[in-house]
Amino acid sequence: MKAVLTWMLVWLAAGGTGWSSPVGSNGPQSRKLGGLDYLSLTDWVTQNELQPEWVKKEKSLVAANRLTRLEFEADTRDISLNGVKVRLSFPILLQDGGLWVSRIDAQAALKPAVHPPRNPTSSHVRRIVLDPGHGGKDPGFQDGSRQEKRYALLLALDLAVELRRAGYEVFLTRGTDKYIERELRPELARVRKADLFISLHWNSVGTTRNDVQGAQVYCLTPAGAPSSNASGNEIGTTSWPGNRYDDRNFYLAYAIQRALKNTLGAEDRGVLRARFEVLRLAEVPAVLVEGGFMSNPVESRKIYDPAYRHQMARAIVAGVRTYQSEVERTAKATPKARVTPR
Repeated sequence: MKAVLTWMLVWLAAGGTGWSSPVGSNGPQSRKLGGLDYLSLTDWVTQNELQPEWVKKEKSLVAANRLTRLEFEADTRDISLNGVKVRLSFPILLQDGGLWVSRIDAQAALKPAVHPPRNPTSSHVRRIVLDPGHGGKDPGFQDGSRQEKRYALLLALDLAVELRRAGYEVFLTRGTDKYIERELRPELARVRKADLFISLHWNSVGTTRNDVQGAQVYCLTPAGAPSSNASGNEIGTTSWPGNRYDDRNFYLAYAIQRALKNTLGAEDRGVLRARFEVLRLAEVPAVLVEGGFMSNPVESRKIYDPAYRHQMARAIVAGVRTYQSEVERTAKATPKARVTPR
């Protein structure tokens, strides 16, 4: 809420609203808010074949069709996509009795949510590079004698087995306790001509709080937007190699997060944005999975349990298969042909 209020003060100082463009064949009504290009949310969802309905007038809105349900609330960046939490780059704003969404979020989050990206006919999801976080001299988070690097590798090895059983070709950035420079990890995906890059980590918070738990998946922040994990409202304008896949990055993150939420029953910490080096430099669709909090005494016991990690590995495979079924689906295919519903 503090970040939203800070952003609103910047917006007011900039003069509030700008001129609006009328709705027409070129797209929804738009206006400048705080120097950013915003679109009428009602116009956008209607033009994308969703039915808008106010849950609470001038506060919360639901937009849905038979495949997709989006839930929005004014003055927050968090939305719900088919029951999965998604954090937008900028808050949904209330203006003149209607809700407005930033053009960046409409393009990089809402569009792939409603219209999942499609690969060219000849492009298939077959090769996957798994990246167990940390390793060697970099232990990651430490819980007593237990180190994040070990449990990231154990999850990766489990996941590799499950992906191979599902028919994928799998490579690991490290198969032992070895230190690999961060910039070399996505490079392996390029060398191996991979179709996906998945980095695996476990989460933690400071020692003053150990009640935080849940799974979350990061994808690369779009150019011109602040990251979810950035302090304040820093906006990076550089377009990185990974930004070529903004739509696929988002949909892969969503598919895996939904599978983790539905399979594990873990707290849904959502799809988030970050400019982690492994995401910035990846020249294929890429995500970073934070499977749970080693700093939480309850959740850490699950993380150390091989059966739970195996369950998580199978959930990630389910997310990958959902992603594959969408990006490889031809224009003539029907929803019945999907591996799993969205």
